[in-house]
Amino acid sequence: MTWRRLPTRRPRLAVLFVTLLLSGCNGIPGTAVARSTPESFAPLVKRVLPAVVNIAVTETVSGGDVLAELPPELRDTPLGREFRRRFGNRREQAMGAGSGFVVDPSGLIVTNNHVVGHADRIQVSLTDGTRLPARVIGTDELTDVALIKVQASGPLPAVPFGDSRQVEVGDWVLAAGNPFGLGGSVTAGIISARGRDLGAGPFDNFLQLDAPINPGNSGGPIFNMDGQVIAISTAIVSPSGGSVGIGFATPSELIIPIINQLRASGHIERGWLGVSVDDSQNGVNIANVERTSPAARAGLRPGDTILTLNGERIETARSLIRAVAAVSPGTSVTLSIRRQGRQLDVPVTVGLRPTEGAG
Repeated sequence: MTWRRLPTRRPRLAVLFVTLLLSGCNGIPGTAVARSTPESFAPLVKRVLPAVVNIAVTETVSGGDVLAELPPELRDTPLGREFRRRFGNRREQAMGAGSGFVVDPSGLIVTNNHVVGHADRIQVSLTDGTRLPARVIGTDELTDVALIKVQASGPLPAVPFGDSRQVEVGDWVLAAGNPFGLGGSVTAGIISARGRDLGAGPFDNFLQLDAPINPGNSGGPIFNMDGQVIAISTAIVSPSGGSVGIGFATPSELIIPIINQLRASGHIERGWLGVSVDDSQNGVNIANVERTSPAARAGLRPGDTILTLNGERIETARSLIRAVAAVSPGTSVTLSIRRQGRQLDVPVTVGLRPTEGAG
């Protein structure tokens, strides 16, 4: 199966990948209630669509390999070398488009990192036609989430987050965004599956849905029937680039703490142990410990099996990475480990995750 992150719409239908993110809530709101098939989605659409925005970006990109534009017989000639000297550093402006939603009336908007992360200029279009420049508050590549802000003349319509942990397979959802530049579009469907791991990163935990999402929906909200954002459009499975009814969205349970950190400090700090780990039958086995890492300073060794973190059972390597990442750097935690048949409690002061690939 081939999947790809949901593309943004670009001129001539060249595609880029897109999703969305969420608000500065301090916690996950109340549970969503499963509903029967609604007679109409119109009341819900009228309530939530004013908070959904279109995002247009301008990005400076490399002009590519200029030698590819020369006939092969001219590439290693004085003419070819002069052509390379003059145009080899050429830069071009690329346009892109995605979606987002307002999470705070002051003008805070959630979208995907890959929509705005490298943009030189960002312009947000509201449903009433107003266009406003936006600036990036902060981004997170690991979850593909970004928080941007516009300065409006008054409070903007905003939507709240819902609790994605309460979503069940078969629940109705509404997707909104800017597919193929057609702003203000909505589609409906159901949650098809939970907990999808696409291999995109250590925090994969996507909701799968059959509501059609297409290039340009990137960063757009997925609503439950209470009008709460329970996910952000992120990726699709598509042989053609369009919707075939298999889409993936980042759940709010993952997005909310990211948005809170970006809102508070503009960047993300994650906890780090400095170990390579593998799944084992009764815990997580340490395969390697990096020198000078928090794990090394705490005395952890290859061959140790991690059983719990602060009393919470650790069953997979992925769950360990997520649990440690959620700990603020500098915080002390207690790992229960098994070493040569003995169970030990080891205090570890968690470090700052240095790179995307760190464990």
